[in-house]
Amino acid sequence: MSRTKRTLLWVMAAAYVAAGFNHLMNPAFYVAIIPPGLPEPEWLNVISGLAEIVLGVFLLEPRARRFAAWGIIALLIAVFPANVYVATTNLGLPGGEPGTGNALVNWVRLPFQGLFVVWAWWYTR
Repeated sequence: MSRTKRTLLWVMAAAYVAAGFNHLMNPAFYVAIIPPGLPEPEWLNVISGLAEIVLGVFLLEPRARRFAAWGIIALLIAVFPANVYVATTNLGLPGGEPGTGNALVNWVRLPFQGLFVVWAWWYTR
């Protein structure tokens, strides 16, 4: 593995572990962006946070890396509706009313999901 690919692997692993812990430490933010109608938003948040932590750690284990990368791709696809919901309702801070967020930020983050999928896919090969 090249030095660049290895460095980006560590960056990605650290980012997912940190994001996962953030789900657990600041659940209100994540619960607020779960689309209405999905059951048990608090549990969905915990599950996705724990998944990010586990998958981020597994990225660093060569024997589990491919599995972890595919898991991250699946997770990114699973949470995409929340990102669309944030953009289309223009959600702001936790507890904020729809229309109170930064619409540009909410829409710009959507294409980054695709970039993150490609980044994870790089480690499936």
